[in-house]
Amino acid sequence: MSDQAFSLWVYLSQTPLLWLVVTLGAYIIADRISQAFRRHPLFNPVLMSVVTVALVLWLTGTSYPVYFEGAKFVHFLLGPATVALAIPLYENRRIVMRAILPMVIALIVGSVTAIVSAVAVAQLFDMPKSILISIAPKSVTAPVGMGIAETLGGDPALTAILIMLTGVAGSVMVTPLMNALRMKDWRARGFAVGLASHGIGTARAFQVHSLAGTFAGIAMGLNALVTALLLPLVLALMLD
Repeated sequence: MSDQAFSLWVYLSQTPLLWLVVTLGAYIIADRISQAFRRHPLFNPVLMSVVTVALVLWLTGTSYPVYFEGAKFVHFLLGPATVALAIPLYENRRIVMRAILPMVIALIVGSVTAIVSAVAVAQLFDMPKSILISIAPKSVTAPVGMGIAETLGGDPALTAILIMLTGVAGSVMVTPLMNALRMKDWRARGFAVGLASHGIGTARAFQVHSLAGTFAGIAMGLNALVTALLLPLVLALMLD
């Protein structure tokens, strides 16, 4: 690389707009690939774009704080995007109200199962208490999970990584798993992935069917609330 090109790169790498373009560009390319493969679960656009951006950061030696100066614009839009989930909820409010009792039962059972299974597996490997706490809220949306982990003495950064991995794994597995179980009810499919895989799973549900996306959004929001209430109690019972 010539001195002039290197100087240009140094300037651009410190410009927030560069990393915003990289983030959006990676997702657009990944989404096109996903469309080309007919939204096959293995070609998840979130997973592909995360890998692409991570590879670019590694090859260029760019630190995360520098990258986030550009990516924070996308991060800011997570709030409005979450609020926008109320639109399909309102449009399908009658269908939602008819399924309220099954949703409440599934919500409580699913939330407790997500916490207990994660902590139990970690205990089998004799992981320290701080890691157990960090793993417990892996199935809720990142801001809530990180806040819970920090409040209870866990590592918010580790929790964020685990939440992302859970979301990606759930979005990849949900369609083949539900097909294998012959689960055809879009309400149940959406609620399951939203509860287990939060925002990334909800995005996948909307790609498959609008009704599934609606119930995934409901599950994601309610699970964050229920987990925040139940997790301290469950941890107290399992760790004491």
